[in-house]
Amino acid sequence: MTDAMNRRTFFKGTVAASASAAWVAPGAMQAQADDAVSPSTYAAPAASPLEALPQGMIGDLPVSRLLLGGNLLTHFTHSRDLKYVYNLAKHYNTDEKILETLAVAESNGINTLTIHNPPNAISLLKRYRHERGGKMQWIVCSTAPVEPGMAKYAADVQRLIDDGADAIYVWGVRADALVSQGKIDLVAEAVEVAKASGVPSGVGAHELAVVAACEENGVDADFYVKTLHHHEYPSAKLNFDSMWCSDPAETVERMQTVKKPWIGFKVMAAGAIPPLNAFRYAFSSGVDFLLAGMFDYEIAEDVRIAKSVLADLPPRPRPWYG
Repeated sequence: MTDAMNRRTFFKGTVAASASAAWVAPGAMQAQADDAVSPSTYAAPAASPLEALPQGMIGDLPVSRLLLGGNLLTHFTHSRDLKYVYNLAKHYNTDEKILETLAVAESNGINTLTIHNPPNAISLLKRYRHERGGKMQWIVCSTAPVEPGMAKYAADVQRLIDDGADAIYVWGVRADALVSQGKIDLVAEAVEVAKASGVPSGVGAHELAVVAACEENGVDADFYVKTLHHHEYPSAKLNFDSMWCSDPAETVERMQTVKKPWIGFKVMAAGAIPPLNAFRYAFSSGVDFLLAGMFDYEIAEDVRIAKSVLADLPPRPRPWYG
């Protein structure tokens, strides 16, 4: 899998705020007009229960329907051919800014993030929890090798759980490669490694074949983290760090048969689709939880959008799981 699977655009918020009112996918609602709330509000009180972001369950974890994506916190920006954006994100999301971003998310009702496991990111999550009293839950994917014997993978998963991870999933890049090589048995073993430690254990995927193979072979995953976005955006077919769900219609149809929680990611196609458009498409298509990479100044507005979409969602073809 190329680096295209491991970058997230820095300009999602700018594009969403400026372009969403002027451009939406065919048939979508008009995009939001309000500006994002200033990051200076990150210490604001949490929303009241009546205004709270809805939650569901993944295993025994209560999880907000909107999750904070970890790519921007680890500076992995999908930026098409704009080579400077990775460093721009790195200079903006300093350690202190990441800690602020976690506080902004939590104060707006997001109680869970997903992230992979570079050492600095895990260190910051620990600081936020232990030094600042943060309650953010972590759903983490290990990037350790998934290979016969599972020695390196099992050791890394145990380290993550000891550090405080609340759930583990098989990294989508790994799962895509293993399934393409006919090694679904290793995916199943990786799932069992985390389950044996008593935490919810899932599988990530960019390719629908991963979910299909897991379902057909009885892999006992507790949840899936699978891409979903439509193709109604200008750069969709450039094949340049610009598409992460190759057949959304097939994905929506196949996932209707899956009776496990589905965390949808890349729903904004890394910033190419405005949040209102993307969130409505994902939730109405069957996603149970929506993962969104957000800078601190985008969070309050994206939470508002998610609440409005969930409050006015038409009947879904797929029941809610979780």
